[in-house]
Amino acid sequence: MEQLEISFNDEINFLTDEKRDWVNWITKLLLSAKKAINKDNAQEISINFVSPEKIHQINKKYRGKDRPTDVISFAIEDDENNLMAQFFDDPDFVEDIGDLFICIEVVKKQAIVYETGFDREFGYTLVHGYLHLNGYDHIEDDEAKEMFSIQGKVLREYGLPLHPDQETHGKQIH
Repeated sequence: MEQLEISFNDEINFLTDEKRDWVNWITKLLLSAKKAINKDNAQEISINFVSPEKIHQINKKYRGKDRPTDVISFAIEDDENNLMAQFFDDPDFVEDIGDLFICIEVVKKQAIVYETGFDREFGYTLVHGYLHLNGYDHIEDDEAKEMFSIQGKVLREYGLPLHPDQETHGKQIH
């Protein structure tokens, strides 16, 4: 159950912080999210920490939004056929769920604006992106309710409670 391989590409030296073992913190949080969505198969994910300029370029090129953002997810399998499911019973199969691009500077700004604190905001960003890579979305209200319910549960259990406005609204403040 706990098989989650994470590769990191840290272009901004975020992970070199000597005050905290971010790799361990991130791994534990994402394993909690994996458990919450009942993913028993092995998975791998790539997490890229990038500058505001780089995430701005990615956001403009792939989403048509001319601004930096906190996280962008690129799922490997982004269709409803779930073609990889046929391999889940193979004990050697590792599902590559995709890539997250995270801009720590934007996360820090949002933590101040939303008055949530960096850890909570960063945790929100990670779990949110991870759920997107596993097929969850928040475009429709029923999808949003399911996704944010899972996200809220994972964050609360990890000691990162949601902003009060996020507890009762399907679409969160982001």
